[in-house]
Amino acid sequence: MTCENHTQVTEFILRGFTNSPEMQVSLFVLFLVVYTVTLLGNFLIVTVTSVDPALQTPMYFFLRNLSLLEVCFTLVMVPKMLVDLVSPRKSISFVGCGTQMYFFFFFGSSECFLLSVMAYDRFVAICDPLRYSVIMDRSLCLWMAVGSWMSGVPVSLLQTAWLMAHPFCGPSTIDHFFCDGPPVLKLVTEDTTMYEMQALASTLLFIMFPFSLILFSYTHIIKTILMMPSATGRQKAFSTCSSHLIVVSLFYGTASLTYLRPKSNQSPESKKLVSLSYTVITPMLNPIIYSLRNNEVKGAVKRTITRKVLQKLDVL
Repeated sequence: MTCENHTQVTEFILRGFTNSPEMQVSLFVLFLVVYTVTLLGNFLIVTVTSVDPALQTPMYFFLRNLSLLEVCFTLVMVPKMLVDLVSPRKSISFVGCGTQMYFFFFFGSSECFLLSVMAYDRFVAICDPLRYSVIMDRSLCLWMAVGSWMSGVPVSLLQTAWLMAHPFCGPSTIDHFFCDGPPVLKLVTEDTTMYEMQALASTLLFIMFPFSLILFSYTHIIKTILMMPSATGRQKAFSTCSSHLIVVSLFYGTASLTYLRPKSNQSPESKKLVSLSYTVITPMLNPIIYSLRNNEVKGAVKRTITRKVLQKLDVL
C-alpha cells in the first residue's frame, strides 16, 4: 500500500513527557543527573572488573558485559531525550527513528540473553561447583558473551525493517519520548494484524525464552541451596544470586508490560512511565545493586580508588 492523496511521512514529532517549559527544565536536570550516575556507575563496574585480579572470574566477566550493554542501551535514547527536553521542536527523521528503534531492539534483546547466560553461570557455580572452572572456561564464556550480543541482530532487523516498511501517511506525532515499536505502530495507516502477530512471536522468543531459561536455572539453584546443611553456606550461595535476581525482576517485569501487548489500552502516560523504568532507571540501578550487595565489588572499588590515589600522590 502507498500513500495515495497523502504525503509519506519523512519525520516524526516526539511528544515527550510534557509541554510545560518549567517542567521540562526540571525533568532535564533530573534525567541528566540520572544519566550521569548511570554512566559513572557502569564505567566503574567495567573498570574494577577489568583491573582487579580478584574479579577475573566468569561472573564478573558477564557483569562487565552487562554494564557495557547498559551504557549502549541508554546511549540510544537518553541523549536525544535530553535534547528534546530543551528544544522547541522535538523532531526525528524517518531514518533516524528507524535507526533508534533498531539499536533499541538490538541492545534490549542482547540484554535478555546476557541475563540468561548470567543465570546459567550461577547455576553451574552452585549446582556443580567442583566442575565450575572446567565448564565455565574462558573459551565458553567468550562465546556465550558474543552470542548474547549477536542475538539481538535478527529480532532488531526483522522488527524494524517490517514496521518501517509500512505506510505512514497520517499523523506524524509519536506519543512517546523515543521511537519505540508500540507507539510507532499506532501511526501505521493500514492493517497491522500480521505485524502484531510477528511482534508477539518475536517477543515470546527473545524475551520469554531467555526468561524461561532463567526460571529453569533458578529453580535448580533454589533446590540446591535448600539442600545445603550449613546455614552460612545457604546464605553465601543466595547472596551471589540476589543481585542478579533483582536486576532480572526489574528488567523483565517492566519490559513484559509493554511488549506482550503491543496495542494495549494502557494510557500513553502509563506506558511512558513503564518505558522510563527499564530504559533509564534500571540501567542506573544495576551498578548500584551489584556494588552495594556484593562485598567483592565493594572491596575492588576501594582497592581501585586507593591505588589511583596513591599513584597521584607518588606523582606529586
